[in-house]
Amino acid sequence: MSARGIHPGAHAEGSLQDSDQAQIDAVIAAFFAAFDNRKGRTPDPDRLARMFADHAVVAMHQGTGCVIYTPEAFIAPRVSLLESGELVEFHEWEDTATTQVLGSVAVRTSRYAKSGVRNGDSFTGAGTKFFQLARMTCGWRIVALSWIDDA
Repeated sequence: MSARGIHPGAHAEGSLQDSDQAQIDAVIAAFFAAFDNRKGRTPDPDRLARMFADHAVVAMHQGTGCVIYTPEAFIAPRVSLLESGELVEFHEWEDTATTQVLGSVAVRTSRYAKSGVRNGDSFTGAGTKFFQLARMTCGWRIVALSWIDDA
């Protein structure tokens, strides 16, 4: 630790950390916006895929199990669902978040909510997403995403 109590590689308040936070906020906002099909919006799977680092993983937790996806395997069925007309007026948004940045690594815990109309029935939901991100030469990218919907 340095004299200021900051671990080597960590950022001091008001320095690069503010820029990192803004960039991470932008990645996460773009991630949530990618699944919005209100008012005729359509998802862009290529843009969504570019938010992830090579070899990233996505884990969906439900019940006592966990399903692991590649970003592509995670994205494809969701884009199909959003484009099929089965799920309309859908969007999810971040309610609250905490972000920790240490050098080129960040962890974001996001509480989110979602709403839409599936097969004519309105629904709402909420859950938690855990993002692990890495600062790469091309900017901050998601290296792991794990989520669980509230029961």
